[in-house]
Amino acid sequence: MGMVFAVGVGGGIGALARYYIAGWIQAASSAFPWGIFVVNITGGLLMGMIVEASALKLNLSPELRSFLTVGILGGYTTFSTFSLDSVLLLQKGEYLQAAAYVIGSVVLSILALVAGLWIVRSFYG
Repeated sequence: MGMVFAVGVGGGIGALARYYIAGWIQAASSAFPWGIFVVNITGGLLMGMIVEASALKLNLSPELRSFLTVGILGGYTTFSTFSLDSVLLLQKGEYLQAAAYVIGSVVLSILALVAGLWIVRSFYG
């Protein structure tokens, strides 16, 4: 139950951070989605720092590590986890799987969103 609590609380913190940071950046910028762009990049940076620091130096409990990575960063941006999974595949030499994962995730996620729009528009349209 401690793990579930850690992830849940962290997820709430991360989601609020994304909402405020992305909103603040976007309010000061153009039509380009700079807010989420910055959130995705900073989330990837933080994921790399936390994962590597915990592997090399820090002795984080499983709950604290999950609170930071799955919770806070997962709520902040799932792009950080996507980036980590991609790099882990590359580090294992699984280049074809990494390419399929990256291309498939981006293309299929966009197509799924378009399909969702189409389904709802067909129902309510």
